[in-house]
Amino acid sequence: MNTERINPQELCSRKLWQLADTGCRDELSADELSEIIDELAKRCHDLNKLQEIDQLKNARRD
Repeated sequence: MNTERINPQELCSRKLWQLADTGCRDELSADELSEIIDELAKRCHDLNKLQEIDQLKNARRD
């Protein structure tokens, strides 16, 4: 039994995707999986915001 909890904020996005998308899910608690998915969602949201900002900057240059 794994007594050490995963801290999703300390892991890179690639590792989080691996944990959420592979057979490792059987080794994760429901809380850990939920935290991993929440962290990925937050990062994707941040990425979308950065892309929107970049598009706005490019539109202003035209």
